[in-house]
Amino acid sequence: MANPIWIMTSAFDQLNLDQTIEKALEIGVQGLDLCVFRKDGTRDDFVATHLDYENFGPEEAKQLIEKFNGSKLRLSIGAFDNLIGGDHAERIKNQNHLLKLIRIAYLLGGDENDVKVGTFVGYNHELGNQDGGFEKNLLEYQKVFGPIIRYANSLGVTVLYENCPMEGWRSSGHFGTFNNLTGILAARKIMYDLIPEANHGEIYDPSHDVWQHTDPVEVIKNTDINRLKRIHVKSPRNNPDPFWGNMYPMQEVKTEWAEKARIPFSTNPWDRHHYEATLPGFGLGDSMDWRAFVNILKEKNFSGPFEIENEAVLSKQTGNMGAIVQGCKAAVQNLAPLLYELGENGWTYPEAENKPLFEVNRTDVPVATMVSLS
Repeated sequence: MANPIWIMTSAFDQLNLDQTIEKALEIGVQGLDLCVFRKDGTRDDFVATHLDYENFGPEEAKQLIEKFNGSKLRLSIGAFDNLIGGDHAERIKNQNHLLKLIRIAYLLGGDENDVKVGTFVGYNHELGNQDGGFEKNLLEYQKVFGPIIRYANSLGVTVLYENCPMEGWRSSGHFGTFNNLTGILAARKIMYDLIPEANHGEIYDPSHDVWQHTDPVEVIKNTDINRLKRIHVKSPRNNPDPFWGNMYPMQEVKTEWAEKARIPFSTNPWDRHHYEATLPGFGLGDSMDWRAFVNILKEKNFSGPFEIENEAVLSKQTGNMGAIVQGCKAAVQNLAPLLYELGENGWTYPEAENKPLFEVNRTDVPVATMVSLS
């Protein structure tokens, strides 16, 4: 079975869903991971909302399945925010939003159609700053996500966590940049013991480990492959720094101090770890061995999609739609020889493996909230 290549739609926040589907067909992918962020959310980086989550019922699900089958595309959905820390009111909104997405995934067929729901866990720094703070965050995760995962399980839906540390979620005045519990494999291992249900797992993005100087191949060797459902395709180009080192983030200091000492210093929360966002095969090169990474996934019989998450400096960050599409096409061409057999038309996804979504016609369920689950 060949792994399909999808696109995460955050790169196409300028476009509506129909326009994004057109771009997906132009690029030549087999699916879309639809970003469905809160319209009133607090994030302002790489977010998009490609479904009307406030007005989604069985009829909208039927129409969406028909739309995707007509385009020969598969789909998942997700939104990525802090669900266990930060402002309390925002945290509750994020939790309830995840519950809305779980209901939408159920209406779209859930696991029967491989429609997963992507999310972050986040981190609670009020707890984290205490003695035993990491353990306290794991317990907070168990308290918040236990009811969520059991609710999703009752609907036949799987929830997936991405491993991004979200290094820019706090200002540069804070020493540390660990802001998402799932940013390290050790936490993810414990999480599955704390909530043993089978219907939660991982979207693994190797770029986050590469800039932390961790080998993604070794991470996959130690990952429960039954929990791994998606791979994000994104690369970093690491730029080693002799002044701040490569273990700790660059810190915020007075401008006059930095200029006098002739050292770099942090000017925004996202510039602290000495790397540039890239895409495999597009322009800058990267610090990752994609062949070794794909090979270990094949050895472990990973069968899920590779999803292009385009945050690249020379692509998404230009704001130019032509460059955004170019970057995605380059990533497809870079991955194709690693994933597919050589055929008459080169290295291409076998069309015979493109299966339509089931027309499930699910009975509606009420919109759940954290209060209703308690």
